[in-house]
Amino acid sequence: MELLRQLGLEFQVISSSAPEAHYEQLTARELCQLNAYRKARAVAKRFPDALVLGADTLVCLGNRLFGKPSNRADAVRMLADLQGRTHQVVTGVCLIHGRAHRQRLFSEHTDVTFRALDAAAIDRYLKRVDPLDKAGAYAIQEHGELIVQEISGSFSNVVGLPVERLQAELKAFAETQTG
Repeated sequence: MELLRQLGLEFQVISSSAPEAHYEQLTARELCQLNAYRKARAVAKRFPDALVLGADTLVCLGNRLFGKPSNRADAVRMLADLQGRTHQVVTGVCLIHGRAHRQRLFSEHTDVTFRALDAAAIDRYLKRVDPLDKAGAYAIQEHGELIVQEISGSFSNVVGLPVERLQAELKAFAETQTG
């Protein structure tokens, strides 16, 4: 929500009832875009006159996808698997205006390199951050300096919404509606 506020947009947060898909044959990009579409579509059906934004973020290391951990032990395992390595954060975004029968679907990815972390460093991080609602069990904006060595790409994408790309897509969406 803070990222949308920074863009100066007026918005309302409405939770989507769409269940997230987990298809192993899809890439992280495909899966994030599918889930962003499903979330946005479910809300757009209820509010056909509104421009609806849906987003979904995953962490991936090669072909392994890291969603939200199911418990603390799962979070420890995820952070241990990611430590000392570079992974990708992928966010799929869908913009839908139901009444106008228009939509835009896109994704962004950012490379994130973790510091080498031992069990004590992981424990220190998890004592400061609740990992259970975060893809990959971490939030770069919450004590990320403890675990992240470097990023290449959009910082806001790692937070959960690629605002630079979203701004461009919103502008294009508005131009195609009026033009």
